[in-house]
Amino acid sequence: MKQPTICPKFEKAISLLSQRWTALVIYQLLLGPQRFNEIQSSIGISGKVLSDRLKDLESQGLVNRKVIPDTPVIIEYSLTEKGLSMEPILRAIENWSQAWVKPDSEFSED
Repeated sequence: MKQPTICPKFEKAISLLSQRWTALVIYQLLLGPQRFNEIQSSIGISGKVLSDRLKDLESQGLVNRKVIPDTPVIIEYSLTEKGLSMEPILRAIENWSQAWVKPDSEFSED
């Protein structure tokens, strides 16, 4: 029996979401525009990794970077329409996790 091939677009989408921290950054930005330090402190990510993820998400068209000319300069990140369209997916994962995933403290060592 021939194995079905995985759609290249689906594979690329899964690859994007499975990059460490990517889904959490998008999930955090569902709350609205935020500055770098707000995102970093909310999800506990290193500055270097967050910077890399935001640049990648911006290049993918999921995140918008807005420079606000002030003293000091303010940089704000928000989701684009494309990024916001991921909300139902992340909410579905959130609902699934609430029903099926136990907190680490509930896992027993066998």
